[in-house]
Parts: sequence; structure tokens; C-alpha cells
Amino acid sequence: MGDRGSAPSATRASAAKEDPRYTGVLPTLPTPSPDGGAPWGFRNKASFVFAPGGRGRPLVMGHFRRGSRTVLPVEECPVHADAGNRFAFAVRDALVQAGIPGATADGQQGVARHVVVRVSEGTGELVGTLVVTENVKALRRVTADLEAKLAAADKAGRRPRIGFHLNVHERPDPYLFGRETRQLFGLSGLREQVAGVSYLVSPTAFFQTNVRAAEVLVGVVLNAVADPGLRRVLDLYAGVGLFALPLAKAGRIVSAIEENREAVASAAAALRLNGIDQDACRLVASRVEDAMIRQTASGTGPRLRGAKGGSGAGWDAVVLDPPRQGCPPRVLDWVFRNIRPARIVYVSCDPDALARDLARVAGSGYHFERVQPIDMFPHTEHIETVAVLTRTAGS
Repeated sequence: MGDRGSAPSATRASAAKEDPRYTGVLPTLPTPSPDGGAPWGFRNKASFVFAPGGRGRPLVMGHFRRGSRTVLPVEECPVHADAGNRFAFAVRDALVQAGIPGATADGQQGVARHVVVRVSEGTGELVGTLVVTENVKALRRVTADLEAKLAAADKAGRRPRIGFHLNVHERPDPYLFGRETRQLFGLSGLREQVAGVSYLVSPTAFFQTNVRAAEVLVGVVLNAVADPGLRRVLDLYAGVGLFALPLAKAGRIVSAIEENREAVASAAAALRLNGIDQDACRLVASRVEDAMIRQTASGTGPRLRGAKGGSGAGWDAVVLDPPRQGCPPRVLDWVFRNIRPARIVYVSCDPDALARDLARVAGSGYHFERVQPIDMFPHTEHIETVAVLTRTAGS
């Protein structure tokens, strides 16, 4: 789950839940708010972009304007966690004081590209990462200024546990981070907790942006496979184990497939941190398509836990959490027509992709139990959806 779906898709999903013809669509679950009011400050990950400044300022900080690569300068962002905002603006001020120029959108001119701050919902720990085109000497002043401000906060007894990192990203590509990250001071990562499971999140790793809503999401998925007969679970596009680890902790036997090796390493660290037996949760670093081919070809490649023979069958439930664009057709065919588990749980951040994928497998012997929308990004039209499908008796 990364970028979310288009506005029309989410609008149709919202309309569907109000339409009595959509009998299996449940009311949208909201992002919990600590005070019971409108949810603000829910984004545990704050991200800002820099651009060349004007009128004597070396840079400006803000967000890209909709549909463009020009930066709209901002002085606040109410959907970000307050601590994340404060740290990001402290970085901006230190960059201005040091005369560090903002980079162009392609990163070919200037130095400062982004600042990304993650704040733990559970512990209050904070890790900030400054993304630059090159590690220039003047950046030492930025680090010194931040450490001085934090030392002052220490004396006032107001300093949370913080880490600061530098990421070098010189390539003209759309990715947020480059390949090289250096720890400048403080924490190497932070600890986050979801559904009773603790995760170690590194500065450049993907983790849920809205942890409060992620707790709701995991609860929906766990409930979908709560039947004691659904013991063996295959988790595809598993990420850092957001579903796999709570499932294993709840007594399921899980095989989790994820191609991003940093995410797999984070999941492995979380397994150790939570004392979850590796026999309960096997992590497989692989593209789903490659694991599928190895499993289908009898006698080749690593065996996936729960498999019987070379067919890939033997799992009681499959959890699918693909990227925004949805599942490749051959993965859908493998799950719905080859594995054929008793229960399939499809987590989607794009209603159009979900509708397209499920239309493809119509007639494969499954029926909808329910569709549960979750408001992962309040004040926007975007929505997360969990579709629960059960194999039809006798199919």
C-alpha cells in the first residue's frame, strides 16, 4: 500500500456504501481520533520537498502542487503529527541558516531535495532523514544546529528520543530516497506497534503512514481469518509483515512473500523482537510471480510452508495486499484457480483495481462475504478496502 487511488474511484466506493443495492459493503470505518473529534495529526510519516528559493532565501519547503512539479511553500500541515512538523521545520530553518540551496525537481541543481520524518504513534520516538543530491561540507552546520536545539530541549525536559540521517540521492528519478543513507546522530530507527506486534522501522523503510488506521485495518484482516479452520495462511506482497506477524502471533502458520529485501529484513527483526517462532512465520524474499513459478514447478526452488506437492495447494487462506495497480493476472489465476483456499482476503487501495481484478476471477467458485472500506486518509477522497471472499461449497 503506497500511493492511493484516483478521486473518481474512491468517490464511487463511497457512493457504493450508501447504495442499498451493494448489500455486502459495510459502513466505512474511520481513523480513530484521540479526542473523539475530527482526526488531525494522523500522518505518522511527514514528508516535505525543497525547491530553490527566491528573494534572498536559498530554498523553500512545501508540497508539490497537484499535477505538477512546482512546490507550494507551506508553514503548517495539520494532517502530520505535530512532532514531525516541528522537526521538519527545524531542519528547514537550519538549512536556510547554512545557506544550503534547494534542489530542482530533477535533482540536477541544488542540494536539499526532501526531508522525511517518522514519529512513532506508540513510543513518541522520531527519526528524520534529510535527502540531498550531495554531501556538501556546509551540511555539518545543519547537523550541529539541530543537535544544539535538541540539547536545549533536553535541559527543558522536552526532548523525545530522536535520530537524524542523511540520504544521498543524486539521480533524476521520482523515488524519494537514494541508495546511500548515513546515521548522523541518535536513533538508528524507531519502534512502532500495531495489533500487539512491535516493528523496528528503519529511516528509508516503508511502513504505514497512518498507524491508527493501520490498527483498524489489521483488525479487519485478522477477523476475516479468525475461523480456527483457517490455520495455514499465505500472505502475498507481505511488506514488513503487517498482517503476517499478527497472524502468526494469533496461532496461524504463515508463509509471507515479499520482494523488497529491506522489508523482509525488517520483518525478520520484528519476528525476533516479538519472540515469534520462525516455524510459525516463514519469510520468503522473492517476487510473488517467481515464488509462484518455483512452487508450481515440482521439485524446484524453496518450498513454501503449507504447500502440498508441487501444485501450490494446501493453504486455508490467502491474504493479498498488492501495489496500487493491483494483482498481475497470472497471480490472480494462481490464487483463485490453482491454490483455491477456503478464504481469500484482498486488501486494496484503489477501488478501480479491486473491481477489475475481481471481475477477472468471476465464475471461479467464490462469493463475497463482505467488503469493508477504511478511511486511511481522512479529509481526502482516498479509501482502503478489504474484500473477503469464501469458496463456494462444492466448487
